[in-house]
Amino acid sequence: MTRRLLTIGVFLAAALGLSGLVGWVSFVSALDEVERRGESDLRLASQRLTGQLQRYAELAVVLADRPELEALAMGRGEARTISRLLRRQADKTGSTEILLTDAQGRVVAASNGAPEGFGRLTGVDVTRARNGALGADHRVDVASGRRLYSYAAPLFSPHGPVAGTVVIRADLRLIEDDWAGDPVAVFFTDEQGVVFAANRSELLLRARGGLLERARYGGVTLADFIEYDPWRVSEWELWCVQGGPYLPAMALHITQDLPVIGMRGEALVDLAPARRLGLLAAAAAGALCLVFGAFVFALSERRRALAARLESEARANAVLESRVQSRTAALQAANLRLKGEVREREEAEAALRRAQEELVQAGKLSALGKMSAGLSHELNQPLMAIRSFAENGASFLERGKPERAAENLSRISDLARRMGRIIRNLRAFARQESAPIGEVDLGAVVATVLEMVEGRVARDGVRVSWQPPAHPVRVRGGEVRLQQVVLNLVSNGLDAMAERDDKRLDLTIEPGDPVRLRVADSGPGIAEPDRIFDPFYSTKEVGASEGMGLGLSISYGLVQSFGGQIRGVNRSGGGAEFTVELAPAEQEAVA
Repeated sequence: MTRRLLTIGVFLAAALGLSGLVGWVSFVSALDEVERRGESDLRLASQRLTGQLQRYAELAVVLADRPELEALAMGRGEARTISRLLRRQADKTGSTEILLTDAQGRVVAASNGAPEGFGRLTGVDVTRARNGALGADHRVDVASGRRLYSYAAPLFSPHGPVAGTVVIRADLRLIEDDWAGDPVAVFFTDEQGVVFAANRSELLLRARGGLLERARYGGVTLADFIEYDPWRVSEWELWCVQGGPYLPAMALHITQDLPVIGMRGEALVDLAPARRLGLLAAAAAGALCLVFGAFVFALSERRRALAARLESEARANAVLESRVQSRTAALQAANLRLKGEVREREEAEAALRRAQEELVQAGKLSALGKMSAGLSHELNQPLMAIRSFAENGASFLERGKPERAAENLSRISDLARRMGRIIRNLRAFARQESAPIGEVDLGAVVATVLEMVEGRVARDGVRVSWQPPAHPVRVRGGEVRLQQVVLNLVSNGLDAMAERDDKRLDLTIEPGDPVRLRVADSGPGIAEPDRIFDPFYSTKEVGASEGMGLGLSISYGLVQSFGGQIRGVNRSGGGAEFTVELAPAEQEAVA
């Protein structure tokens, strides 16, 4: 037990050390990303500050080229007019003050209209401008407490010497308002170490190294810099800061020199994300070590327990292997039986399909046999008419009347086209269709069927109500098979109305999704609507028809193969109505 506890203690100590090492490596690795993000934020803030201040420098240079300002600096011109000009420029650019001085630095015009209140300017910016260069300076206005950054541009006289200066002062607080809410704490210090601009108000006018006052800040008292404890990790400088809730407690310190404005930009980037990453990595490593240790401990404990069971398990394994072998043999035998059954089922399905195709073809031939008498009449009548028109045409030619002969020949041509159309429809209907399901014009199918039964309809005195659609109504199906379905429905309707005085057959097509074809008759209706699609079910008297009761059953199977539905009901006014629902063709195919 003692050895076991000692092993556990050593393992926990090693796991703790490894977790700490992994967390530290993850923390140091994350510092690269933190530094890149901080440098980007500092560079952006520095460019924003220098860019905003550069506008005032450019304004000073532009105003220095104004001849009226040069004239007033040399003692010519009216100070009130120039002061109004300077005030307009200050309002447009957001400048705090715009001043015009003479060669000795005395203010001769001001944007606030009171030049005598400034006296003689002796700042660094004015001194440099009086020497012929663009000067810049920053200071704190004691009266208002504003932090001012100023530019001074020289006004050159026509003969060369500096005749005066244009001084523009900007309030940094107005510039800071645009970036006060940035997530990274950024501040700018001058050469004396005083924080002159920042996006955190608690850092402003604080000086490093115990500096309390300087001449350029007049009587303004400067506070000590925030308390921080610097330490280095490789090339990074890290600060532990005690500066309030808006400054990071642990931060990466980054600097960037800005010689254009005479300051240095500094940023404090929060290390909380890197610390969280290190803690998460340490926790993950510790958890993995604990899981691994627990697994190893459990494995060692199980080894002792399993050692005693090896012999019994070996025997059980032998018994299991024998059972597996017997079961495998049984499964192989069952698999062979299933393969034979599947083969028999496939052969039965193939035989069923062949039988169904033969029944369909037999049904079509049966329908053609029923129509044979009418077809003979339909073909015999045009033949007799053709003979008569031919004899008449010959007589007209003998009499010298070619125009009348041409009329007879034209009628013969029409009758021949009619006979050709009838024979073409019969040949198409009689053929064995093997084409896959495609797009079929339902209106053309109905028109073809009506042409087939035209002789019987005329002979039986049936009134057919049929209005072809204005545009093709395309559905999914097979043209010949769909013709057989419609022919079965029409033939059944004609058979049902054989003993009726008022014989009326209505056919309508309703476009939509699905497309509906309705076939209604004025017969006696359906005696048993639930059985009309059963094979060998027929309501016709024995001997009245050669049908076997398979027409509607075959039609039902054909419509099902198209993915549609067919149903029959009794109409409220008498007679039966069959509805065929078919899926419309795709819009792209129709287009």
